[in-house]
Amino acid sequence: MEMVFSDMFPESRIQYPVIFARLIGAIILGGIIGFEREAQNHAAGLRTHILVSLAAALFGIISIESVHMPGFADDQQVRIDPLRVIEAVTAGVAFLAAGMIVFSRGRVMGLTTGAGMWLSGAIGLAMGFGYWPVAFFATAAAVCVLFALGKMEERLERDPAKHLPPKDGAKP
Repeated sequence: MEMVFSDMFPESRIQYPVIFARLIGAIILGGIIGFEREAQNHAAGLRTHILVSLAAALFGIISIESVHMPGFADDQQVRIDPLRVIEAVTAGVAFLAAGMIVFSRGRVMGLTTGAGMWLSGAIGLAMGFGYWPVAFFATAAAVCVLFALGKMEERLERDPAKHLPPKDGAKP
């Protein structure tokens, strides 16, 4: 039974409470961006952004831990490159985000939501690698961009006549 428990809780480079805190941080920060998308009634909302951020954080943690695993420590056996994890997460989330982008009736839709998912992945990686300040700053910046610039876009769309060129050479 002791072998089972030692296998379930292997020695870790990062202490387990820190790992769990990073994962919770990824959930919260991904959720903040997802909440804004949900409030705007977009398809990829709260749950999607949380899952993307959580998965990316987990990949980051696993990549850190795998570099220090006893079976991978010998230079003769395996070389582990944590940058490949970043590349894989970037490609995987970009694939999901691309699925959100739709061209309909002459308009591109879902581009901002896709970009938000991609950013949630990056924030999750930052949390997974332990860069809390970077993850918090990126989340705050994302919310500012999504909320403040979203409000500005709404105002511009409410009065489209202000932004159209004058007809027949008349002045506006």
